[in-house]
Amino acid sequence: MAGLALLLGVYLVGVGPLRERYKLADHVDPRQLATFCAGIVVIFFALASPLHVLSERFLFSMHMSQHVLLTLIAPPLLVLGTPDWLIRPLLRPNWSFRVARVLTHPVTAFAAFNVVFSVWHIPALYNTSLNSEAVHALEHIMMVGTAVLMWWPLTSNLPELPRLDYPFQMGYIFILSIAQIIVFAIITFAKEPLYDFYVQAPRIWSLSPLLDQQLGGIIMKVGSGIYFLVLLIVIFYKWFNQEEAVRKLDSERTIRQ
Repeated sequence: MAGLALLLGVYLVGVGPLRERYKLADHVDPRQLATFCAGIVVIFFALASPLHVLSERFLFSMHMSQHVLLTLIAPPLLVLGTPDWLIRPLLRPNWSFRVARVLTHPVTAFAAFNVVFSVWHIPALYNTSLNSEAVHALEHIMMVGTAVLMWWPLTSNLPELPRLDYPFQMGYIFILSIAQIIVFAIITFAKEPLYDFYVQAPRIWSLSPLLDQQLGGIIMKVGSGIYFLVLLIVIFYKWFNQEEAVRKLDSERTIRQ
């Protein structure tokens, strides 16, 4: 909670007093402010609601729901809600810009998130995180951090580190949708529970450890699959409208000539 409050505090100071003092921008887009705050609220809900209690003490499936919020919902809101003028001063040193360009490159961002996400689901490491608050906090920080990188090619507001063009966005999302199939398959189709912590946890909702694990795998994959499908449709619609606008402009130029 302290880290979350610090993140929100730094953002508000940046878009408020620092913006005015260093004349970074004339005004703040209220939609961006609301979007960033919405991302903070999603993280707060994931970490401070009954969902957190259920995931920490009882159900693997609720832990997967928590991870969906932390990696698929909150990060794009945080990126979309961050103005370009707030980030640009941090990139003025050449070394800083070079590092940021490497980290936000689609290949790097994709690999970083999926490696981190997969490694943290190795049973030994996963069980350790559930038995140690410090390790669990590290897990969430790494997941959210690499998820921000993963979403950057789709949601960036910064021209210097731009979004992918619409066709490449669609390809990127398609690859994201299939990237976790191995983890999903191992978790969902295992013949016995993989995580001892949830085997020993009190049983609620009449869910056996194995059924709970299978449900968690389904939430992770099917939930993200539906989410990515909706994004594909939205991006295709935007691409179509963009192409139509270009064709209309070309037609008008031809008529004038």
